[in-house]
Amino acid sequence: MEPLPFRVLLYRYVFFAWLFKDVARPMNVFERAAARRHNKEQSRWLPLYMRRYAVLGFVLFGFGMLCETLASPLLSAFFYVPGTMTVPMLAVAGVAWTGLRAME
Repeated sequence: MEPLPFRVLLYRYVFFAWLFKDVARPMNVFERAAARRHNKEQSRWLPLYMRRYAVLGFVLFGFGMLCETLASPLLSAFFYVPGTMTVPMLAVAGVAWTGLRAME
């Protein structure tokens, strides 16, 4: 097995969509059930991604506060904006995890 490029590893470290199969695409009943079981099993990784988003958000907000006090407020925006994007990612991961855990 050949090693993955760094950009692919970084994508997989930050985003969780690669773990799941698309249930909405056209498939028969058995394939859909298998995809749902696969997604339910892969949902165990979502709390890990939620922790990553929370830590990343705190770090970005910390850098933003540091830049705001030491440097210009314009520079702090480069850290605050991506830091705020971690909040919707946390919400999406939380809803997905709750929905997949509640699925029969």
